[in-house]
Amino acid sequence: MLHVFDMDGTLLPGTSATRQMAKVLGHAPDIDALERDFAAGRIDTRQFARSMFRLWGPMDPGQVRVAFDASPKMRRIREVAADIRARGHRSAVITMSPLCFADYFRELGFDEVHGSVFPHSPEADIDIGVILRPDDKPLLTSAMCVRHGIGPNRVVAYGDSLSDRYLFEVAPVSVAVNGDAHVRSLASVGYVGRDLWEAYELALSWSTLPKPAMPLSAADGLAPSRSTRGGPVPARSTVAPA
Repeated sequence: MLHVFDMDGTLLPGTSATRQMAKVLGHAPDIDALERDFAAGRIDTRQFARSMFRLWGPMDPGQVRVAFDASPKMRRIREVAADIRARGHRSAVITMSPLCFADYFRELGFDEVHGSVFPHSPEADIDIGVILRPDDKPLLTSAMCVRHGIGPNRVVAYGDSLSDRYLFEVAPVSVAVNGDAHVRSLASVGYVGRDLWEAYELALSWSTLPKPAMPLSAADGLAPSRSTRGGPVPARSTVAPA
């Protein structure tokens, strides 16, 4: 089985990589304006990328690392990735945000990470061929299935917003994690909360796999969460570009 996770708004609840990098690299108001334009459909991911590169230029790895470490993340990401691997299955992150940020999720146990690639030189132009779009998500997922011999009926998708729609339309099982109206109606199940393990359990309840054992690091007294099966889930996240 292949578990495919969106990053912005999903693994990073209520925020995005670009918002977090803006806190370190600067130009936060400009990034907020770009994200609003993207969410409203006034610009696409490639226009977003070009504008972002004009603001920041090549991104310093040290500053990106600081932004990643400071970013709010779902609880128990590492435990979910470990359980997926223990079953002999695979996990992946696909995001249209910068790969230089997303790639740090490998340290939390994900097998593959796919994201947009930006130039390393301020004189270089954006290569639109390596800036991901929403419809790249199912294409990349299909390619991973072929590479690893996973049937297309053995895919679970996790996402929160419009950029996940194309993948949700083809994934046999999908989880709207703090999802907005664009994905709630498409999802197999919805989850609202900050604990990825709980969303993962809901995904497995829709498959033929046994329920995972509670990870040893799980703590009592987690913040309340809600889930629904086939019903509406309140919107919590509208970050972009995802």
